[in-house]
This record gives sequence, C-alpha cells and structure tokens, in this order.
Amino acid sequence: MVILLPHPYKAYRYINFIIFNTGSFLAFASHLRTMLSDPLGYQEGQVFFKCPKCCSIKPERAHHCSVCQRCIRKMDHHCPWINNCVGENNQKFFVLFTFYIAFISIHSIFLAVNQFCLCIKNEWRECSNYSPPATVILLLFLILEALLFAVFTMIMLGTQLNAIWTDETGIEQLKKEEARWVKKSRWKSFQAVFGHFSLAWFSPFTQPLRAKHENYLYSV
Repeated sequence: MVILLPHPYKAYRYINFIIFNTGSFLAFASHLRTMLSDPLGYQEGQVFFKCPKCCSIKPERAHHCSVCQRCIRKMDHHCPWINNCVGENNQKFFVLFTFYIAFISIHSIFLAVNQFCLCIKNEWRECSNYSPPATVILLLFLILEALLFAVFTMIMLGTQLNAIWTDETGIEQLKKEEARWVKKSRWKSFQAVFGHFSLAWFSPFTQPLRAKHENYLYSV
C-alpha cells in the first residue's frame, strides 16, 4: 500500500475525492444493475419460436447462451465479469459500467502522474513515507494497472457503442448473419438502448421505456 502525503491544496483534494468516489459509486451501481438485471428482453407483440436447445420460447434476434442455458434477445456476449449475459434489457448498464471504469482509471492515471510531478517538485520531502525509489516503483505500478484497465474497458466500450451504432450485436456480427429485421437509424438505435437523450443516459438507476408492438404471433 502506497502511503502518499496529502496534496497541499485542499480544493484539489476535495474535488478529486468527489470525482473519483462518484465515478466509483456509479461504476459499482452499473455493475450491480448489469449483473442482476434479466437480459432476456421479451416484449409484448413479438414473434416467438421454440429453441431446439433449451426447448423454451425464443424471440426474434435471440441466441442461446450455453452458460445461462436459455435464449437471450439481442445477446451480445456472456460476460464473466458480471456472471450474466449482455442483452437487450441490460446493455445500457454494461455500457455505463465500462464507461465509468474507464473514467476512474484515466482519473487514477491523472492523480498518479500529478503526484509524481509533485514529488519531483518538492524533491521528495513532502511526498511519501517511502524512499524515492520505492515511491517511483509503486506509482509506476499504479499507473500501469490503471492504464491496463482503461485500455481494456475502452475497447469493450467501443465494441458496445459500435454494436448499438450499427444495430447489430456482437454475435450477429461474428456469425455474419443476414439482417432479417428492419435496422433502426443510428440515433433510434441509441434511443432504444438509452431512451430519449437526457442526463438519465448516464444514470444506472433508470431503464428506458420500450416501445410496445401491436401484433401477437407465437410459433412453438
């Protein structure tokens, strides 16, 4: 554990305390919502078929998950981080989870680099209870760890945003499935996941309203 002395400016400490802990809370809340939300995605008025693997009803654009042993509508992938599938009903929360983890990772890099500059400026006198070489090693380890998480989560965030942008899930892209559905426009695709644009887009506590279909057709 690195024991670093407080930054000399109180405003800097308080602002970064609020930013980092707010980001951490939102990341934790997004993780819980992604993990605990049912990704199934059944909606009124959809066309259903019978899955030959799990023998349950299978909505349009659904795929069978061999881990969950059920069919998930607009399934993107099964994520071990959340021990759940990423599907229609929890994709927003997974996007927010990766976004906030990337955000606090980048913020951690900023704090570590700033602390390193402060140590050099004060010639290590008011920086750490450790020796300069040990402090450098620990700060570099923190930067590399934060950089690793930032790069990984930004890649995951990019793939999810691309899937929403193209209205095509990761599995559909991987299998190169022919689109048998009417693709939404890019803006409508984002609204289907996040709802109408507002600050609620960034909240893991709101669920966008789904449009209801008019017709009912079940094929089993």
